Amino acid sequence: MTRSRSGRILPYLLLLGLFFVQTAHAAQLPPGFVYLRDVAPDVLQDIRYAGLDNFTGRKVPGYDAPECILQRRVAEALARVQAELRERSLGLKVYDCYRPARATRAFLRWIGDDSASAGGRRYFPRTDKSTLHTQGYISPNSAHSRGIAVDLTLVRLPAAAQDAFDPKARYGPCHGRAEIRAPDNSLDMGTGYDCFDAMSQTNSAAVSDEQKQARTLLRTTMRKHGFASYWREWWHFTFATEPGAARDFVIERPRNRP
Repeated sequence: MTRSRSGRILPYLLLLGLFFVQTAHAAQLPPGFVYLRDVAPDVLQDIRYAGLDNFTGRKVPGYDAPECILQRRVAEALARVQAELRERSLGLKVYDCYRPARATRAFLRWIGDDSASAGGRRYFPRTDKSTLHTQGYISPNSAHSRGIAVDLTLVRLPAAAQDAFDPKARYGPCHGRAEIRAPDNSLDMGTGYDCFDAMSQTNSAAVSDEQKQARTLLRTTMRKHGFASYWREWWHFTFATEPGAARDFVIERPRNRP
């Protein structure tokens, strides 16, 4: 007995469907970009712009998921940093990686918005908000949008549990003592992340010797693996590679991951 036409076509339709599913997964990111979890799954991620604990006080446009995305060679370099730090019972925690260009535009609009929330003020307690871009804290042409810059810190392993951020709480300023700042399970670097203050300068003399040592360890280890530090922000590093064009795709959860 011969097979029906539908019986012959069905296997091809199934194969075609599988092809499209695999293609959708593969095409989720532009060529050369990867999720850091797929390259260095043990690097902690605390993507601040995907939530409320950031200087704008709201989720930032383009951050639809708390995921770190980078150019592949940058992610692979971070994996090497992580491997070296692990020998000291330390590890990395990333705050921001690839940043959609629309997020930078939102930051620049926020600078000109006089209705900044009181919660956001703790990020710039001693700095004029209207000058954050001219002082070099917020760049209109960020290397983050090219997938070659990363904001990060050190954590002691095994990492301690981190309390949830409470948007109704009155946390202390970013340059204050660690115990009064918003929750963060990282090593104390003298200021919190995204602290728009002179104390955030990598070589600030206003931090303790222990905090200076932590900053130095982070900087020297990152430089060893191809990252350049930014003198104004102890957390910001850019990888030495061809930058490529700025991107504006939305950060989404991988379709093949629950």
